[in-house]
Amino acid sequence: MGARGELFTTQIYLDNRSYFFNVKENRTGDVFLQVVESKSRDGEDFDRHQIAVFADDLQKFLQGMDKSLSFIEKDRKARAKAAREKKVAKEAKYGKGGDKKVYYLKDGKTASEEKRDDGIKRTGRVIHIVSKRTDEGKTELETVIEQNENIAAKDVSGTEKY
Repeated sequence: MGARGELFTTQIYLDNRSYFFNVKENRTGDVFLQVVESKSRDGEDFDRHQIAVFADDLQKFLQGMDKSLSFIEKDRKARAKAAREKKVAKEAKYGKGGDKKVYYLKDGKTASEEKRDDGIKRTGRVIHIVSKRTDEGKTELETVIEQNENIAAKDVSGTEKY
């Protein structure tokens, strides 16, 4: 028998954690599995947590572990499948590559209709509206709309402006 009743020990090292699987025997002769997690904390100390599973209960413990692992695998596959389906649906709706931007207009307007500049700055997240009074009593927004209507009347190219 080894130090402190150890019969067998194996270690697994991960990023900042180490797991030790120790098979031990206590003073009365009972064999058990001790699982120890040792985690580095700020490079100074180690947090150490352990569980002990006795040999009589080890089969039930392993069955529970096996059920948990199969659930994790099934869940991982389901999440991957859902992500693939979401990606396929997105590609079907917007086209592959995502280079094209799709604009939806209100009030039944089609994308081919010219979109005029109404003085609203659209950044995608927040709509910024600038409305300041001018000398003539009109708002700056109304002045910008009138100017853009005049420009739109002159522009006959039919291209969209966004």
